[in-house]
Amino acid sequence: MITFSICLAALIAGYFIYGRFIERLFKPDNRQTPALTQTDGVDFIPLPTWKIFMIQFLNIAGLGPIFGAIMGAKFGTSSYLWIVLGSIFAGATHDYLAGMLSIRHNGESLPEIIGRYLGVTTKQVMRGFTVILMILVGAVFVAGPAGLLAKLTPDNLDTTFWIIVVFLYYILATLLPIDKIIGKIYPLFAIALLFMAVGILFMLYYHHPVLPEFWDGLSNKHPQSESLPIFPIMFVSIACGAISGFHATQSPLMARCMKSEMYGRPVFYGAMITEGIVALIWAAAATCFFGENGMEETNASVIVDAITKNWLGTIGGLLAVLGVIAAPITSGDTAFRSARLIVADFLGMEQKSMRRRLYISVPMFLVAVGLLLYSLRDKNGFDMIWRYFAWANQTLSVFTLWAITVFLAKAGKLYWVTFIPALFMTGVCITYISIAPEGFGLSQQVAYVVGAVSVVTAMVLFYRWNRRECALMKK
Repeated sequence: MITFSICLAALIAGYFIYGRFIERLFKPDNRQTPALTQTDGVDFIPLPTWKIFMIQFLNIAGLGPIFGAIMGAKFGTSSYLWIVLGSIFAGATHDYLAGMLSIRHNGESLPEIIGRYLGVTTKQVMRGFTVILMILVGAVFVAGPAGLLAKLTPDNLDTTFWIIVVFLYYILATLLPIDKIIGKIYPLFAIALLFMAVGILFMLYYHHPVLPEFWDGLSNKHPQSESLPIFPIMFVSIACGAISGFHATQSPLMARCMKSEMYGRPVFYGAMITEGIVALIWAAAATCFFGENGMEETNASVIVDAITKNWLGTIGGLLAVLGVIAAPITSGDTAFRSARLIVADFLGMEQKSMRRRLYISVPMFLVAVGLLLYSLRDKNGFDMIWRYFAWANQTLSVFTLWAITVFLAKAGKLYWVTFIPALFMTGVCITYISIAPEGFGLSQQVAYVVGAVSVVTAMVLFYRWNRRECALMKK
């Protein structure tokens, strides 16, 4: 428990120390925000800061900090280290600067921000890539909650029924003004998710289980360690609990609702640190579960159900399960909403009229339904969609980090704060797609060489660009 306690304290300290450092680096000011200058009653609506934090936290959380942390815990104590270092130096920095750039550029969506700093060609690629990722998020975050709801309700309300209900909710949440549904129910769902995490944290200290410590070593404890090396598999498995490109697609949603840039650190940086704390708690709880039951169980839902019922009792377990249900659903609906806004920005289509919102939303929902039907028909379909989503998610974080690095370099700021995470995540994503069976299926040795070459290439290209930019500035 000593290592766990140190990691928990480090995350909290990271918000106050490194978060303040990143805030000072960006230098937020009191200029009017898009929520005040572009109010449209649909997407640009000023909201209370506490409510924006709750929405942002629930938007970015999903099942990532729970399911990802549980699966990541199989790798051993190194999972704790990645959650802490990833959240403070990569994830929260990534989320904060992406959100603040959106505010500075009139609430722009992520592809527009990336294109502003990485060029028109990259912007066009990111537009399609990001919309596809958002649809994947919506599709993968339907089946899990629907299955859990089916277990909690009478037999006639089966999984198919709840899939339809969730999709109907998605449609409403995507089309209606952000303060009508999202602004009202998200804070309640966020409280449920936080209650679950606090309850598990209390029981961890109450039971005081024997957890692995740093001094026991950081070796790979996964039962399939030979085929699932810590690098890069663990760094993709624990996505939302450390860094996630999906987060940067959600930050613009809240950037359109913030009344002051000064609230950026608690909203963007703070929500990611909170998610890191949730991931750390679940990694520790899962480690305890695996220690008592072995690592044969691969269904994270079963592990969540067992932990919450054993530690929180019937009522606490029910609230916890409802939190697990709400988290992915609320990430799914904002994924579709974000996709609608990305397409609208690309087409220059105003979104005040319902008719124009339907023009964009209907095709997206049809594609998502097709993906969902495929995942339900093929027993391996969901796993395949999830793996592609996980890789695409982390790849998006790479593009976001490079765009932010270019922004910082052009502004004459300390670009190393995102340059190092950008290099690291470039290596992770290239190595993963090289080694993964759904990718190129290369051997570990070859995949590591490919990953290393990609990092060196990215470093050389950036330094050449930076030297050229410095020369132009001197002229």
